Amino acid sequence: MSVDERTGGRTSRLEVRLVRRGFEDPDAAVARLAEPALTGLADDSLLLDSLGSTADPDLALLGLARLLEALDEPERHTLRDTLTTAKPLRDRLLAVLGASAALGDHLARHPEDWHALVSFEQHDIHPGAAEFRRALAERVWAADPPRRPDVLRTAYRRCLLAIAARDLTGTTDLSQASAELADLAGATLQTALDIASAEDPDAAAACRLAVIGMGKCGGGELNYVSDVDVVFVAEAAEDTEEHRAMQAATRLAARLMRICSDTTGEGVIWPVDANLRPEGRNGPLVRTLASHLAYYQRWAKTWEFQALLKARPVAGDEELGAAYTEAIAPLVWQAAARENFVADVQQMRRRVVDAIPATELDRQLKLGPGGLRDVEFAVQLLQLVHGRTDPSLRSGNTLQALQALSAGGYVGRADAASLDTAYRFLRALEHRIQLHRLRRTHLMPTGQADQRRLARSLAVLINDDTRADPVAALQREWKRHAVEVRRLHERLFYRPLLDAVAELPAGAAGLRADAAKARLEALGYADPAAALRHLSSLASGVSRKAAIQRTLLPVLLGWFADSADPDAGLLNFRQVSDALGRTPWYLRLLRDEGAAAEQLARVLSAGRLAPDLLLRAPEAVAMLGDPQGLVPRGRAVLEQEILAAVGRAGDAAAGVAAARAVRRRELFRTSAADVLGRLGDDPAEALDTAAEALTALNAATLQGALRACTAGWEARNGELPTRIAVIAMGRFGGHELGYGSDADVLLVHEPVLEALDEDAARAAHAVCNELRTLLAAPSTEPPLLVDADLRPEGRNGPLVRTLASYAAYYRRWSHVWESQALLRAEPVAGDAALGERFRALIDPLRYPGGGVPERDLVEIRRIKARIESERLPRGADPTTHTKIGRGGLADVEWVVQLFQLQHGHELPGLRTTRTRAALAEAARAGLVSHEDALVLDTAWVLASRVRSAVMLVRGRAGDSFPGDARELSGVARYLGYGAGHSGELVDDYRRTTRRARAVVERLFYGP
Repeated sequence: MSVDERTGGRTSRLEVRLVRRGFEDPDAAVARLAEPALTGLADDSLLLDSLGSTADPDLALLGLARLLEALDEPERHTLRDTLTTAKPLRDRLLAVLGASAALGDHLARHPEDWHALVSFEQHDIHPGAAEFRRALAERVWAADPPRRPDVLRTAYRRCLLAIAARDLTGTTDLSQASAELADLAGATLQTALDIASAEDPDAAAACRLAVIGMGKCGGGELNYVSDVDVVFVAEAAEDTEEHRAMQAATRLAARLMRICSDTTGEGVIWPVDANLRPEGRNGPLVRTLASHLAYYQRWAKTWEFQALLKARPVAGDEELGAAYTEAIAPLVWQAAARENFVADVQQMRRRVVDAIPATELDRQLKLGPGGLRDVEFAVQLLQLVHGRTDPSLRSGNTLQALQALSAGGYVGRADAASLDTAYRFLRALEHRIQLHRLRRTHLMPTGQADQRRLARSLAVLINDDTRADPVAALQREWKRHAVEVRRLHERLFYRPLLDAVAELPAGAAGLRADAAKARLEALGYADPAAALRHLSSLASGVSRKAAIQRTLLPVLLGWFADSADPDAGLLNFRQVSDALGRTPWYLRLLRDEGAAAEQLARVLSAGRLAPDLLLRAPEAVAMLGDPQGLVPRGRAVLEQEILAAVGRAGDAAAGVAAARAVRRRELFRTSAADVLGRLGDDPAEALDTAAEALTALNAATLQGALRACTAGWEARNGELPTRIAVIAMGRFGGHELGYGSDADVLLVHEPVLEALDEDAARAAHAVCNELRTLLAAPSTEPPLLVDADLRPEGRNGPLVRTLASYAAYYRRWSHVWESQALLRAEPVAGDAALGERFRALIDPLRYPGGGVPERDLVEIRRIKARIESERLPRGADPTTHTKIGRGGLADVEWVVQLFQLQHGHELPGLRTTRTRAALAEAARAGLVSHEDALVLDTAWVLASRVRSAVMLVRGRAGDSFPGDARELSGVARYLGYGAGHSGELVDDYRRTTRRARAVVERLFYGP
């Protein structure tokens, strides 16, 4: 914008000079410089240069005009002389006036306070609490008692002027300015306590009271405007009863808080926040040291120890304050040994981010991603983990702690330097924002004028040229630092582990092996020595593979640590990477697809089944990078692929192997989607989706294997003389398969015209026997066990019968339990027409007209009772056995099947092989109340999910909860229970199945 445009086309030499120095409103500036109090200053080029170097020249000139007008003539003359002759003072005053409208207002009300800019000039290092106490006391105790609180407020602002002036002109850096602010806060608290004691001398005599600074005050890194967090500890004075002393101390503490927090005509100093005390706002304001210790030893949560890391005596009785910190320190530095410590800290950080309003997320300097809290949480977590054995880390100051972490090798030097720079920039930006109005805020302002002022005030810290476009330069620098903070936050807790084991360039800071092991133990790794070996293998060297994995592993370690078995996750990742590490697409997938890397980490650490399937053919990792890669495929698509693969095979063995390879890949797809929660939001929906996917997969595999074996027989013997159909039974027929389920089937054949029955039977048996053998043969692919034991005469009967033989058997020899088993019979493979004729054959048996005769009902109940008493495995707990335990799968299924046998002939909705669908129909028909149906359905779903979880976690089927604590934790996590809540799962299971058993007793066995 040209000078003429910025001055409305009316220019003068003075206006041109002002515009060139950064004034936005030169007309107003010219008018102010013409005021009597500023007469002659317009000709002072040095003064104009100083104004032009401020954050906001217009604001600085306005503040100067108001200050000069407020002074009497002698003082005005003194200040004008100082402005023209003393450059350091001139720069300090104008810097304050150009950056802080609030301090400009203060000087307009209390113009004599400009002398404060001289008072601390002699200090080469920052003044401490003692200097500030003297400065405050000098004014407070000269005032009448009623005015002392207000005088403290104005004296505080006077000291704040000096700190801001030194900060804005670069005399102090961020660390020194923050330390001065913390020391000033301690001096203010002490003076407020002194005022309270003078007002209530009896209370002061009855107790010793210490004020413990917490948060940034305790850490010696306070903001310009912040709540000052404190904890009060007191002891009774000699010859004073404890309860009277605590009452007295509470009066003093409450009065101290009001003096600092109340708003009067002189404004407010800052709120004093005591909510970090034991029990928070619900607990007593003041406690004895013994009471504090009793609480922290017994009741304190993880976040409270994290807060105590910064505890420091700042006011009151020094001896008592020192005793407090000495007593608390051992508790703080043992906190990392608490169960789930790291998870608690990480979860707390996630809750902070989740609580930020969406409209503020992109403007948050403190709480948002890439903000100050990311730095502070990462540093504190490292301190608490390693400070137990390394006293050099026990600083409450973030930057000092970061320096110590770097010096000790816990953080790489480059990472520490980058984080230090970013943190200083973000804190400086936060300071400048707060300084303008002296308001507590951590949001980046949206106004252009505000952002321009910030950019000019931080010009020294911004790499870009702020003269061209200061706002754009500020935004770029802020985003750059925020991105860097977020990146380092994600990796900082874990990256030093890699430095301990990887062959990094010379000079890189390394982490001692014992410290690395300590951190791995804190993360939940049971065998840290083995974990270090895996990390060494993955990250060592200078190859592209090692470089990419060094970048990924810090985050992966955290994802593994969120699982029940971090060791298994890391081992599985090493095995996958060993197999695929030289494959270009794998490295690109890990580097470029963040979601794929996270999904891989979670799958590899969620149990044994999915990793075992993946390790058989690691190229299946590719589906994690496909948005549709974890969507289970339907029966038609699977069958088409499998039949095509079988058609290309040379013989039956190769064809079945091809079908099994597809099945293995699809098992991984479904199990991975399941453990990642991608099968549905509702647990019952996810269970049904997985069961349908597994049913379709097994059916397609059987279809392909049958085609392969048929083709193999025909290649040897000519055309097959019979047609074969596979009838699914049990959970297979019910579309209720779990990951560990066998394929229960009946095999039926029908000779073709002119074929001899004996030839057809031999051919059918040969094909079906080969099908079973090849599907179960040892291989790198998981077996599919085809179980035909539900056939007529069981294991003693022929493996495969003709349709006519089935009809003859069922007409003459069938038992009621066989009719019950046929309720879940459904054709799934082979000759479709034959399968439908088989269905028509068995429908009268499973849905008998007139229902179940009384003698058969008695037999069903007798069989059920015998199974409960005889088939429960020795030592198994009947309250937790998911299959035949009380209220488990068998209980629910037998009740439903009884409804189907009794009423299936008259209610078409009951003619389904699916348990849940039949139960819902029974409820709609009034055979069972909706309340009882819900109890049974809930128990059946939970028992089924537990069985699936056991298979996913252990890699082998099981009907009871695992005895191993880690495996049980994995089952609990799959079912939505957090870390450490496995016992709740077992209790919930017992409660749910106990209710179901009560319904079963009533409905199945009768009153």
